[in-house]
Amino acid sequence: MLVGLPGSGKSAVGRRLAGRHHAQFIDLDDLIEHRVGRPVPEIFAKEGEAGFRRYEREAVLSLGPADPDPELRRVIASGGGTIIDPRNRWLLYRGRFPVWLDSSAEILASRLIKSSNVRPLVAGRDTVPTLKKLAADRTRFYAPAFPISGTANVEAILRVLEERIGDGPSPAVTLLRADTAIGHVEIGYGNAAPAIAAALNRAQARRAILIAEPRTWEVAGAAIADALAAGGWPVERILLPRGERAKRMRVVEGACRQLARLHVDRKETLVAIGGGALTDAAGFVAATYLRGVPIIQVPTTLVGQIDAALGGKTAVDIPEGKNLVGAFHQPAAFIADVSFNATLPVRQRRAALGEVVKMAVLGDERLLELVEEQGAAYALGGPEAIESGAVAEIVERCAWAKVEVVTADAREANVRMTLNLGHTIGHGIEAAAGYKAILHGEAVAYGLRGAFATSLAMGLTTAARAERVERLLDELGLGVEPPVVTPEAVIEHMASDKKHALGKLNWVLPTESGVAIRSDVPAAAVQAGLAAALRLASGGRPKFDQATPSEAVIS
Repeated sequence: MLVGLPGSGKSAVGRRLAGRHHAQFIDLDDLIEHRVGRPVPEIFAKEGEAGFRRYEREAVLSLGPADPDPELRRVIASGGGTIIDPRNRWLLYRGRFPVWLDSSAEILASRLIKSSNVRPLVAGRDTVPTLKKLAADRTRFYAPAFPISGTANVEAILRVLEERIGDGPSPAVTLLRADTAIGHVEIGYGNAAPAIAAALNRAQARRAILIAEPRTWEVAGAAIADALAAGGWPVERILLPRGERAKRMRVVEGACRQLARLHVDRKETLVAIGGGALTDAAGFVAATYLRGVPIIQVPTTLVGQIDAALGGKTAVDIPEGKNLVGAFHQPAAFIADVSFNATLPVRQRRAALGEVVKMAVLGDERLLELVEEQGAAYALGGPEAIESGAVAEIVERCAWAKVEVVTADAREANVRMTLNLGHTIGHGIEAAAGYKAILHGEAVAYGLRGAFATSLAMGLTTAARAERVERLLDELGLGVEPPVVTPEAVIEHMASDKKHALGKLNWVLPTESGVAIRSDVPAAAVQAGLAAALRLASGGRPKFDQATPSEAVIS
């Protein structure tokens, strides 16, 4: 499977390689032209890039899965942008040996000038800057493939390839790999152990210090530890309590004391394996032990993979509120292995979709459509959502959106606050339930209902938009029954919400195509939001002290 920018030599290398090994050669652009009956430039001219990408997805699907025969059977040269689509990478990278032909923009430009083959995304533009922009946008998709310098001649490239092809494809697949301002990010399927080993090597670690909780250790941690040990890594293990019980100050103290007994120093790297609560607590341990040691975050739940373990926000709970004690501590690496989602209980699967819907409402229309199409199937625990690549796409879309937001605002000074959509009331409900009866994603779903009702009361969104999200939450079974909490308790905990600034609570409220941050929410709108979130009977309104300015207490 050959990938790379336009002009990188995928077709030339692919034809020669296929000829030498008596394999079928497939040029994806040629396949599309044959199926559609028009050349690629004409498709772009008449239907635009979106139309071409539709045909491209259909062509990739037509290839079917990788041939299980160990002998090389097909050599596929993709179009330069084929791998932008997460589902295309899911189909093309799994079970195949992906190769990235990498060249500088200047070399590629010199080749394209001489080529008679028109590349629509480059034609008529300043070639070198255009190629550099394409490279910046696509490198995270190319990077999982085996890199070969495209500046070498075809014969030299073939020699390198033939040395590696004998190894065959890896059972693990990496779908996205990027070095970002907030750490190394990697998403794949079955990739946890090799990715952790690679991250430990980059950190020049002397051992693997794994932090997990008992259940996660059974389903993921033990296998990772065995794989690391087989690779020569000495392994240490620290177990924390399950769920929100891990996020207590006495648990943090206990973990730090274990690190001290292991003589962990500042140059060592911790590895957190678990759900969002575990990665929150382990991240806070890493942020505070010896005033900060590196950590690799390996979330094993959907909530952890799309949100909790990414972005460097670490925290523990206190009775007065959720996540009120914490620190910003970016991980050295974030590794999401989508295969772990197959082991989750149905309730955790469903709850996580509350956070996914939140990310979709922030402005990703494709993600919203994806949850409408596949969310219910995933929530019920069936394998089809994972096998189809839908869950991998959900994880990638959510995680990369968060990378972009956090890169722009690492310490939640402005735009990062938008990620708190649904959390103002949601955190209040969680705290009122004692962090036991309601899972975080379930609380966010209640909070989303409340945020839309508040937004409707203020005229910030339309009834159609609100009804679409309400209908989706209903279909997913999220936030349907009234939570077993009192309005008074929720209001009390909202008063301690960490989004207060200068005595006012900043609300993140949905609009027609995104969100707005407002601190001037009227009491009537707050009442409407709380009533919707708490699923009070029509006309019911929570009671609170009208003498206290609403913006200081609950707005």
